Amino acid sequence: MSETSVDQPKATGFAAIRQYFRDFKILKDNPREYWGMQLINIVDSTGYFAMLTVVTLFLSGDVGLSDTDAATVVSFFTAGITIMLLFTGPITDWLGIRWSLNTALFVRAGTTVGIGVLALGPDFEGRGWFVGGLFLLMAPTLAMVQTVFQVTNKRFTSKRSRSSGFNLWYMFMNLGAFLGGAMVALLRVERPGAEAAADPDAAFTYTWVILLGVVTSLVSLALTWVMVRREVQVHGPDESPEELASTDEEPVRKNPLANLSELLHQPQFYRFLVLIAATLGVRAVFVHMYMLMPKYWTRVIGPDAPIGEFNMINPILIVFGVIAIIPIAHRFNLFKMLVFGSMISALSLFALIMPWDWFGSDMATGYTWLTIFCMVLVTIGEVLWSPKLYEYTAAIAPEGQEGTYLGLSMMPWFAAKFAVSALSGIMLVRWVPEDIGPRIMSGSVGFWDSPEAMWLILGIWAISGPMLAWVFRGWLTRGTDFELGAKKKAVPATEVA
Repeated sequence: MSETSVDQPKATGFAAIRQYFRDFKILKDNPREYWGMQLINIVDSTGYFAMLTVVTLFLSGDVGLSDTDAATVVSFFTAGITIMLLFTGPITDWLGIRWSLNTALFVRAGTTVGIGVLALGPDFEGRGWFVGGLFLLMAPTLAMVQTVFQVTNKRFTSKRSRSSGFNLWYMFMNLGAFLGGAMVALLRVERPGAEAAADPDAAFTYTWVILLGVVTSLVSLALTWVMVRREVQVHGPDESPEELASTDEEPVRKNPLANLSELLHQPQFYRFLVLIAATLGVRAVFVHMYMLMPKYWTRVIGPDAPIGEFNMINPILIVFGVIAIIPIAHRFNLFKMLVFGSMISALSLFALIMPWDWFGSDMATGYTWLTIFCMVLVTIGEVLWSPKLYEYTAAIAPEGQEGTYLGLSMMPWFAAKFAVSALSGIMLVRWVPEDIGPRIMSGSVGFWDSPEAMWLILGIWAISGPMLAWVFRGWLTRGTDFELGAKKKAVPATEVA
């Protein structure tokens, strides 16, 4: 957006609608490589989220691991992704986008084929642990693909289209998640009964969903070769001659150890770590949806609680919300959107503290409406803040170190997941035991023994981080211009970290 456009009076009525759609024109700055990466994003997310949906069922039902052993494999698998994020960023910066993506997709396809062969072949002693080992080999590929996506979101967008570019990436990822669920349903992933299982031709296994990852990896490899041809930084027509001069230059690549060593001497890296820590509680809100809320719903609403429908609210609203915000997101201060959006997501937990009888004459109706209110709030906040975390990270990352920074930006999600996973059982026993529903109905549960107390504690944790980030906003944004849609302010050289 040009500086002169900021001074124009605000459009109203049909003029405002026309302006809304005109603002989509900034996406023409994004080259073929950007759109190719978004196609890969959709395809890759479809395979990944389909696998994630059934992985524990696959390990127990098709490979024969016990529930405990299956959970152990998945825990190490996700832990492997977390650890590898520390290394795949520097490696991506070193190898470049194309080599990193091709390597990750090729290795993933190979490990997935190995998993399928072991699962469909004859059973033998230790087969499950061989499958688990292949999942561990797959973990670095998942981490590397994520860092590649984040690097390309910066590399293949101009300054004025970057905000929309990150929002589109987030929307396409959620579209892939939706399609992953649809593929699970399409492939009829329901274990057959004893009669069907007796007929090998009629029996369906979760292995076919896992093998979908081979197809998505190969399609993504083809898209990479066809559509991702260059790796140069994209610039818009309104950027400075100095910036435009580097358009045809490949970024300088450093080996991973040199990259990490240099990173530890950069002041902005420590500001980045503080912001990451500040978003940890908000990230945990999304983990609650899978670790705490299903049992919470079945125990306060009843065994027939519409768990699936509740979990559909978030991705559906994200797709529409991101489409609505794309043409106007660049008009607002990036850091403010990040902070206030995360506050809205944190406030979603406070919605669950309200008395259920305000929203219905019976507990099931009341808690259902509280849940819907919570899911809508968390999604509104997510649309505003989650893509902005990655955009913030890209904005402070030095040239050639985008992968290092952006890989580390994924850490809060996994850190929050492990923290909540470790504590979720204790919290459920303390505040949401199996008999909590009848006890709430009888009025014999005090506030500090109710689920509402749990949500209050988690809500305070979630909102305290964004509030602290706002208090220290001057330090967290030092040396970086986040006034994306307003007139730029001169930044003294001494302020640049």
